[in-house]
Order: sequence, then C-alpha cells, then structure tokens
Amino acid sequence: MTWNPDQYHLFREARSAPVRDLHALIPDQAYDSVIDLGCGTGEHTLTLARRFPQAQVTGLDQSAEMLERAQAQQAPNLRFQQGDLGRLDGTYDLIHANASLQWVPDHPALLAHLWTHLRPGGVLAAQVPANHDHLSHRLLTDTALDFQDELGGYARFGTAHGASPVLPPARYAELLDTLGGVDITALSKVYPVLLSGADGLIDWTKGTALVPYLSRLTDDGQQRFLAAYRERLHAAYPGGRVYYAFTRTLFTARRPA
Repeated sequence: MTWNPDQYHLFREARSAPVRDLHALIPDQAYDSVIDLGCGTGEHTLTLARRFPQAQVTGLDQSAEMLERAQAQQAPNLRFQQGDLGRLDGTYDLIHANASLQWVPDHPALLAHLWTHLRPGGVLAAQVPANHDHLSHRLLTDTALDFQDELGGYARFGTAHGASPVLPPARYAELLDTLGGVDITALSKVYPVLLSGADGLIDWTKGTALVPYLSRLTDDGQQRFLAAYRERLHAAYPGGRVYYAFTRTLFTARRPA
C-alpha cells in the first residue's frame, strides 16, 4: 500500500485523540523494550520514548513513505525500522499498536501471536477503528465490488463493511483472558468529527480506508473509483455537514510476571 503522510495528517487532531486515551491506560512501570506496531510518522512513538526514557523504543512500519517522515522524530532511546507486524520477532515489555492491527486478518490468531512476544509482566496496548458498519464504509464496499476485476479480488477483503477483522470489545477481553492476561480493559468510544459533506468524507477516507483500494488501481482507475464513490456519498449526504461518529475500540492487558 502507498501511504500519503500529508493526507493522513489532514485530520491530525481527530486521529490523535484515541491514542491519547490509549496512552492513559498504559500503566507506569519499568519497561526495558517497547515496540510501536504500525508507527506511521512516529509522533506517538516519540511520546512513548519521552514517557519511558529508560526503555529502548522501536517504531515498526511497512510504509517507506511513513518511515521517511518518522525520521524527524528524535530521541536518544528511539529508532525506526521497516517491517511487518504480522511477522514480529523478539520480545518486549510493552507492545503498542495504534490503528494498525485492523490491517491484519484473524485477530484471535494475531493476539495469540503478539502474546508470545510479550515478556512476563509486560503490557499489550492497542486501539483499532470500529467504523466498518458506518454508511461511508458500506458505500466504499459497494464501490469496490463494482471494481472487483481491477482490484484483483481485493474488493471482498478490505477493511470496510463485511470484511473488517475488528471484533467487539467484549470479544477482545475474552481473548486476552484466555491468553492469561490480567488487568484487562476493553472499551469502545466515539470521537465525533465534523466533516464538510461528502467531499469531507472523501478527504477523511483517502487518509486510511481508501488507501488499499487506490493502491491497487492505475491512475485512471483511481479517478474512476473516486468519482463512483463520491457519487454514492453525495446521494447519501446531500447536505454540507456530516457528523462522523469516529468509533474506536481500545484494549490493554498485562501478562503476569
């Protein structure tokens, strides 16, 4: 996937609110090794490095574009590397994932995998988007199905409605308990975002949900896809203001020492 950091940061404040709440759930304890899975442009990784100065903090991301921007984040205990969170190696005292796990299928298997890389006494902290049932995502799926030949089958395997691997908070709590986790917190929270109608929804989704679809299309295909999606959005949101109920699921758990 080809990410555009500038597009992603059009709504920097709105996208940062959930991770601030996630950080508030992380207990203050000694961490020697911290990894931020899907670190993006690294601002929140830097926050972790400053909060835990005795820890070696690593930001991991697949996107070269995002990691290039992340190099601007500097701290003595901070480094960035390119890699796939689904193929994580090493062990860590804190595994942090901000809006990244939703790109990996089969979350029961994913949590079990991450748990094996968590040291005794360590903490797993994650937040994922839970908007796949929102009308904008349903219309995105409908548009993708119209382009399924060009998308190479990805139309049915995106993160929009009907294909998202994200689970309800209670299910994450159950899975973490099964893994042996303690001090489990799992919750859902709505972060309201006001957008300028259908075009505002396009700008919002171009930063995230649209990325895997557009990355699989030619320049011409991208323009046709956006035009078809915009037409659906304008029909659904004819006014000039959209109250977007930006919903996130947050969960944390500690592995017993």
